[in-house]
Amino acid sequence: MRILIITGEASGDLHGAHLAKSIMALDPTVQLVGIGGPGMRAAGVDIVPGVPQLDVMGLIGLSAIRAMVQRVRAIRRILKAEAWDLVVLIDNPGLNFHFARVAKAAGRRVLYYIAPQVWAWRPGRMKWIQRRVDHVVVILPFEPELYRKAGVRCTFVGHPLLDMVAPHYDCAKLRSEFGLDESARVVGLLPGSRVAEVEMLLPVLLKAAAQLVAAEPGTQFILAQASSINDNLIQALLRQSPVPVRVAYDKANEVMALSDLLFIASGTATLQAAVVGTPMVLLYKTSPLTYRLARWLINVKWIGLVNLVAGRSVVPELIQDEATDERLCREALRLLRDPSAYNGMKEGLRQVRQSLGEPGASSRAAQVVLSECRL
Repeated sequence: MRILIITGEASGDLHGAHLAKSIMALDPTVQLVGIGGPGMRAAGVDIVPGVPQLDVMGLIGLSAIRAMVQRVRAIRRILKAEAWDLVVLIDNPGLNFHFARVAKAAGRRVLYYIAPQVWAWRPGRMKWIQRRVDHVVVILPFEPELYRKAGVRCTFVGHPLLDMVAPHYDCAKLRSEFGLDESARVVGLLPGSRVAEVEMLLPVLLKAAAQLVAAEPGTQFILAQASSINDNLIQALLRQSPVPVRVAYDKANEVMALSDLLFIASGTATLQAAVVGTPMVLLYKTSPLTYRLARWLINVKWIGLVNLVAGRSVVPELIQDEATDERLCREALRLLRDPSAYNGMKEGLRQVRQSLGEPGASSRAAQVVLSECRL
């Protein structure tokens, strides 16, 4: 069997690597060829030479756009000219929707893993998927019913996060490693993994931290710096902080585990925190124009994945004009001073964690991939 795997940015490369390892563990005779990055290469995938990873983040300038167009054309040629038992698309709907159309027109079977969130915006794309995708593999528990209603073959495999978070963390040991007092109240700051959101949100988090210290002296803070964020940016923003903040580089799970409460940007990190089990206050803020456009396009009651999975408001969401340091501090104090509210959120997070399935999502996805190849 010969399978082509196409990923986009770093998270897709990571999921592709886990999927590839699981496929080869089940059937070492499969030939895996990929468009991806270092993760897939390390997993044993034959990366297509001359076609770098399709990461469109930070795409700037005419030369960069020209390079991306060349990559897309190269992948189109590969889809059309070479024989594939299955084409596996991972996340990255902006480009993978196009490749699904090309692959289907060339007579290939198409499987989409970590499907686009058609339930959140542009629901008309479901009809597009009906015509061009043979099997959708999803990671959120409410997605299968949406696809089945649309007549799209769909399998829920659980969330890959469950394989990336340890079943237990030693809080005291982690606090010692990062120079935090074992008995102190600790708040973790997670301002996001993109430069624009860090620039927008981190100043708000730092002002809220100052207010929180004034109300609850002795509170300590630690920031989870994403690997995609430059040290210079973080240090420049922290120099403006009225309170000391420790920094943990690429240690989001550990920051979540050692903290009593999290200030967290909306995104997959909220589900990650739910798996760890730490209460949080979610916030998000963008430019006024982008926000108005998003509100027009997005058709969901909540923006936080943890609330979407729960189907109710487990975590407070402070969005746009509500994402202020005053509101953030107020929500934090409510949780920290009210054991009933705090423990109620922990129970809600436990239920969310339970609904995500069991560890082994990549292995189950690999079984679906191999089954699809044999049809």
